[in-house]
Formats: sequence, structure tokens, C-alpha cells
Amino acid sequence: MNLSAQEGNYNVNQDEKISKLLEIKTGMSRESKIGDRYKIQLFYGDNNEASEVYKKYSSEFDYPAIIDYETPNYKVYVGNFRNRLEADRALLKIKEAFPGAFIPKPKRR
Repeated sequence: MNLSAQEGNYNVNQDEKISKLLEIKTGMSRESKIGDRYKIQLFYGDNNEASEVYKKYSSEFDYPAIIDYETPNYKVYVGNFRNRLEADRALLKIKEAFPGAFIPKPKRR
């Protein structure tokens, strides 16, 4: 990479791996695999009940939902909100149908 500055030209040698790492990080950020994100937890317990909660939720709301297995329970999570304000707004709507819903503290992955 060649750069120009007020006092002349400079040649910067950058390892190819840096560009590749930046591409991977950008992709992971887009897919929400890194960083602090807020989710709403609707349920934890056995698989059958988690499936029922998931079905009920999916028929009423549009936020994406997943069933996640964390030993020994299944958990139903909703959304992938960038900030607490977005999550709180969604939680107000969701609590009408799921009064036990809450926002757990986000984990750093």
C-alpha cells in the first residue's frame, strides 16, 4: 500500500491476513455472532413446553425467535436487539402475551 503525506511518499507493508480478519469480523458482526446484543427470554424448561411456547410466540409476533439448549433446560429467546431501548420496547409488547418474559444481561461471546 502506498500512502502520500505532506513530507513525501511512504510504503506500508500490511500482512494479507489483516484484510481477511477484517472481512471475517465484519461478517460476524452482521450475523450478530459477536458483540453485546439483547434478547428477551420467554421460557426455560423441558423441550415439549419450549416448543409450545415457540409456536404460540411465532403465531403472534414477528421478532425472530430461537430455542436454545443450555444444560439441562431449553430456553426460548426472542430478538437480537442492538441496544436496551429496542429490547425494552419489544418487551412491553411481548409481556402482554408472555408476562414472565424478561431481558437477561447480554453475554460477551
